[in-house]
Amino acid sequence: MKLTDRLLKIASLVTKGKRVADIGTDHGYIPVYLLNKGFIDFAILADVNKGPLENARGEVRNNNLLKKVDLRLGSGIEVLEKNEVDEVIIAGMGGILISELLQAKTEVAHSVEKLILQPMQAQRELRKYLLNNGYEIMDEVLVKEDFRIYEIIIAKYTGKNTLVESEVFYEVGKKLIENKDVLLNEFIDKKIFMYNSILSKIEGKSGEGIAKKIEDSKFAINELEKIKL
Repeated sequence: MKLTDRLLKIASLVTKGKRVADIGTDHGYIPVYLLNKGFIDFAILADVNKGPLENARGEVRNNNLLKKVDLRLGSGIEVLEKNEVDEVIIAGMGGILISELLQAKTEVAHSVEKLILQPMQAQRELRKYLLNNGYEIMDEVLVKEDFRIYEIIIAKYTGKNTLVESEVFYEVGKKLIENKDVLLNEFIDKKIFMYNSILSKIEGKSGEGIAKKIEDSKFAINELEKIKL
């Protein structure tokens, strides 16, 4: 099985020999890949929809892995019991939804050794939720697939909130800067381009909220320029 670059990067962040849950598993590609490699011995594959879970079941069956998995239909980590798994993958959904899934069953979210989170949007909101709800962001990585750069956040509950010196660190994770991620400058440039596009669209316009939007966009560009490598 050949994984896409995004899925391969997520799979590479799982710790060898750990019990893993893949939430929103879709076809089950990541756990099937890891089980086939002998990197893990057991996985729970969960999805809120029957169709994707059946796709995963088919993939598991085709790879003769039925004895090494548990397939569960249900919402997020609510399908899990405390101490059932060591690490949880939640990938391919929005950052706000990921936050809500963690909040829905905190006894599980707080007890696992590692959360591997890959939000498709609202990454800023997810970072803010994590850092203000007792989670530590252990690491972050970027991965490029086609023309898009994806953000992967590795977190763990510690019970301590983390203060950030600037709002920019909700938008660009501090670990990316500390690690000098090879994609960091390209990633920041894309964000600066987005803010410049906003400024171009509202140029010459007036009205409620326009001045604030201009001010916020210019401030964001300035802060982003400061953290480029």
